[in-house]
Amino acid sequence: MANPTRTRGGGSPARRTLTAAARAAAKRAGRPERPAGREEEVSPGRTLLVDPPAHGWEDPPEPEPSGSPDSSENEPEESAPEDSAPEEAAPPRRVARRVLVAVLGVVLVAALVVVAVLGWRYREGRQAEQARGEALAAARKAAPAVLSYDYRHLDRDFARARALLTGHFRDQYGRTTKTVVAPTATKYHGVVKATVATPADGGAPAASVVSATPDSAVVLLFVNQVTESTQVPQPRLDLNRVRMTLTRTSGGWKVSGVDAL
Repeated sequence: MANPTRTRGGGSPARRTLTAAARAAAKRAGRPERPAGREEEVSPGRTLLVDPPAHGWEDPPEPEPSGSPDSSENEPEESAPEDSAPEEAAPPRRVARRVLVAVLGVVLVAALVVVAVLGWRYREGRQAEQARGEALAAARKAAPAVLSYDYRHLDRDFARARALLTGHFRDQYGRTTKTVVAPTATKYHGVVKATVATPADGGAPAASVVSATPDSAVVLLFVNQVTESTQVPQPRLDLNRVRMTLTRTSGGWKVSGVDAL
């Protein structure tokens, strides 16, 4: 009885064909056969023909441009030190700017204060210089009236003098002339004529400002007083130095004090 023919490798014709192809490829490559049912690993340098899919090949998506919004998501983030460097440098710059602004503000305020002080001193100096001239003229005018009198018209002389006085000195002058000077002058026919001394060559009267502010001044005068009365046989000349204090009032410069030196 003849032996039945054995078919090598059971299965479908397609499977047997794939197994035979794998054995042939293994022999050519000098490698041992691989068991059926395992896919063959394609060695480098060999071309493997693959049937196209039923719906055809699909083109791979084109790469996004580098400037597109989506590309920034895939790009690696910059290192933290590089990003943090400007942020770390920003606060010191702001602090330096604030310090500079504060210093400039202080310098500006100081400059304004200096300008204001200098302006005030300049204005005060101008006013004091003006006061010196005005007070000196008032003192020269007031000295003869305040230091002179005539028993024949005492009330007129005392009234004219009081018009040039101010403050406490005005009240004191009124009491003194009424209680002391007037009775004595009336009794002895006293006449006193005072003038501010002038140089022999006819220069300016001997008077000068000792000190002055915009509202007050002290003037030194050399006053000649000629006294006549029944108590002296002939007129008597007295050379006196008088320190006169003047104060600015709403009515002009007025005498607020007289001291004999």
